[in-house]
Amino acid sequence: MMQKQSSVNSAELSRKSEELIKASSNRYRAVVQVANRAKRRRFEDFDSFDEQLVKPVICAILEMSDELTQPEIIGEVDTNSR
Repeated sequence: MMQKQSSVNSAELSRKSEELIKASSNRYRAVVQVANRAKRRRFEDFDSFDEQLVKPVICAILEMSDELTQPEIIGEVDTNSR
């Protein structure tokens, strides 16, 4: 169980977190968006115990960072949020 959690490189997680904050015009808003995504993910994955080995906030940071660097993942980039 701990092996899955340790598979997330802490240096990479830190770098991706910094990318999200730098890309945001408002740090507070970026943190709230990560928290909301993590909360949503926690409730979506509530039934599948295997998916909860990596904490929802870590998954949210990784997903949002990937969406930032690879906008084709989400399809459309929301320009109204800037």
